[in-house]
Amino acid sequence: MPSDTGEMFIPTEELDAPARRALEGVGYTTLGPLAEVGEAAVGGLHAVGPSALKALRTALTTNGPSFEEDGEPP
Repeated sequence: MPSDTGEMFIPTEELDAPARRALEGVGYTTLGPLAEVGEAAVGGLHAVGPSALKALRTALTTNGPSFEEDGEPP
């Protein structure tokens, strides 16, 4: 199991197009930065809903650390 999520790309095939665009729009292309922000901050992005958060949470826990409890907003 990879331990460096910084180099692991976001599983875009599991996200709908609006969620992908929202994440890319604020510069998230790899899992590393997502592990540093809170789930609420990522979920606060327009178009990032429950299904996108579930896919991101799964990718993070599978590949390394999970969302921080209280992270910085994007």
